Amino acid sequence: QVALLDIDICGPSVPRMMGLEGEQVHQSGSGWSPVYVEENLGVMSVGFLLSSPDDAVIWRGPKKNGLIKQFLRDVDWGEVDYLIIDTPPGTSDEHLSIVQYLSAAHVDGAVIITTPQEVSLQDVRKEINFCRKVKLPIIGVVENMSGFICPKCKNESQIFPPTTGGAEKMCQNLNISLLGKVPLDPQIGKSCDKGQSFLAEVPESPATLSYRSIIQRIQEYCELQHSQEEKII
Repeated sequence: QVALLDIDICGPSVPRMMGLEGEQVHQSGSGWSPVYVEENLGVMSVGFLLSSPDDAVIWRGPKKNGLIKQFLRDVDWGEVDYLIIDTPPGTSDEHLSIVQYLSAAHVDGAVIITTPQEVSLQDVRKEINFCRKVKLPIIGVVENMSGFICPKCKNESQIFPPTTGGAEKMCQNLNISLLGKVPLDPQIGKSCDKGQSFLAEVPESPATLSYRSIIQRIQEYCELQHSQEEKII
């Protein structure tokens, strides 16, 4: 059972990517009911509260923080195995709020996404420092848009050259796990726009194989953390 919470308040893209655009949140006696993609995948996003997907959310920090707190307090997820929280880029109000509100919940950790070029890595180093300062464990880093594999000749081209060594070099320098590299695939963008599962649409794609490997590594990390906590208890 998986819960996906989208706290990118100003740019909620999860409803579109999950094929849930136009869906609405319903309230019951136990709180807000998430919108379900499948029986085992529930989603909550500010996008469900907007009258149009093109509406701009022009909120200052306190109002954002209030909605995030309400999502955590009032959404009736039921029993879940994983709560995945999608945040906007950077280290802003949303990140500070979610770390503060979940401080007593034994969060497994953060998965940090980057692209290979130094401009992106520079921002990601700040996010890594943020996690360390607030004592949020880092599960690992994923390098997105990591080369383009031609579907015809199978040769790989570096669209975003890793001029300083990419995520792999950064992870070595900072002693962080590199969970995997996801190559560019135009079908990923098409699947997101249509709200379809890329993994189901193109099961043999190199990107799909990379996604599955990354998911497995995250699951193994979480299971190890939980087994260690049980031993301590």
